[in-house]
Amino acid sequence: MNIKRLIMIGLLASFVTACSSQDEQTTNEQKPKNEEQEKVASKDESPSQEEGQGAEEKASASSIDTSILEEAPELPETTQDLINQKQGKYGGEEPYAVEEKIKEDLSQLDPLPKDADEETKMLYLRYLYSLISMDYPDPQNTIKKWEYGASGHPDLPDEKFQFKENYNVEVILDASGSMGAKMDGKTRMQLAKESIQEFLAALPKEANVSLRVYGHKGSSADGDKQLSCNSIEQVYSFQSYNKDQFTDALNQFEPKGWTPIADALKESQDTMSQFDQETNTNLIYLVSDGIETCGGDPVKVAEQFSKSDAQPIINIIGFQADAEAQEQLKQVASASEGIYTTVRNQKGLEEEFQRAKDVLEEWKDWKEDALSDADAEEVDNSFDILEFKNDWAFTTLGQGNDISSLLYIAVNEEIITYDQRSELLSYADEIEELAEKSEKELISKLETISADRIEELKKSIEERFSENTEN
Repeated sequence: MNIKRLIMIGLLASFVTACSSQDEQTTNEQKPKNEEQEKVASKDESPSQEEGQGAEEKASASSIDTSILEEAPELPETTQDLINQKQGKYGGEEPYAVEEKIKEDLSQLDPLPKDADEETKMLYLRYLYSLISMDYPDPQNTIKKWEYGASGHPDLPDEKFQFKENYNVEVILDASGSMGAKMDGKTRMQLAKESIQEFLAALPKEANVSLRVYGHKGSSADGDKQLSCNSIEQVYSFQSYNKDQFTDALNQFEPKGWTPIADALKESQDTMSQFDQETNTNLIYLVSDGIETCGGDPVKVAEQFSKSDAQPIINIIGFQADAEAQEQLKQVASASEGIYTTVRNQKGLEEEFQRAKDVLEEWKDWKEDALSDADAEEVDNSFDILEFKNDWAFTTLGQGNDISSLLYIAVNEEIITYDQRSELLSYADEIEELAEKSEKELISKLETISADRIEELKKSIEERFSENTEN
């Protein structure tokens, strides 16, 4: 190991230690109130005695309707339940910021009877939890990123991850009307265009690049649905990146209509059929903020596409996608054994494209017979694990704070009493304890997998080096 690598690993150790300290400080700052603080809060935030009695009397006099409650998913009991749970209607949003909307939902409920049994209490908690549940990161995506990032290594069992003589990259961009929504003074479309141009401009000149767009004609009106759903166009055909030509291609369209994801993938498959997997590594990035709205089945098409002669790696980026869109886009990525990532801003989008750019740089090195650097990969994996850890912890902390706030709102709306809030919160605390335990287990598994992979990679490099020396 050279001095530069030793310095990098030393810096990483310092960085992880610093981050751990910072995480601990942040967690301490954001932890739920201790008992004394809780008592003070109860004086300020709990309803008056008269209000509490009113809720209990009203609840006792009511025969409750549980039909809405029973539709809510079961509470998570295992690590896999947390990973699989869907983002709630207000997941990731501060409850008091959307309080009026929450009140509308709560108005559909009968007050929880004061003598409710445990089963009924859990029904109420299930419903309330379903409103604010958050999308936990999937450790399988981290492992897939490592596999994707290790593309080209000779020991990979899947041929589509091994480097070939040619590399083809197509970006499929959603130009439906919702991409016109603004953030930070720019539309989602503007932010996506900037990130895509920066990504493709930085690729090795030997790579062939393509840009396909859909939904960029007509409007989101029903009368324009057929026109918009049929509007799929490859505005930049497979060739080396040329800044002027690519800029002209980007300037041809703005967000307007509907979302034909399935048909866009079909047309991409038709075009990419010229690049068989024997001599081509094929990569697709689909950027969308919404679900299929043109009646197609993008999951089925993605599965068929991934099994075609081209065998592309299909990665999906959900750009500020809501819970419904995330669910479908995850299924599309899963059907093609690709990676799904939700990004909230332009920085997140650029980070995902940076990963692809790094892989193509490795491809360029591979073509020049350069050996992989296992030490650098070990550092990269450590950062990925740290990122997963922080994402998981942030989700757990945010979800815990949100259920606490939501239960206060339910008290104020006389759906539950303050005493019932405390009891339901104790059940919710068990989910938080499960999440904290799961975090430790998942981090340990990721560290073990990373260590095993690096060891195998080093062995592979030594064998490869030995073969090159003999030759």
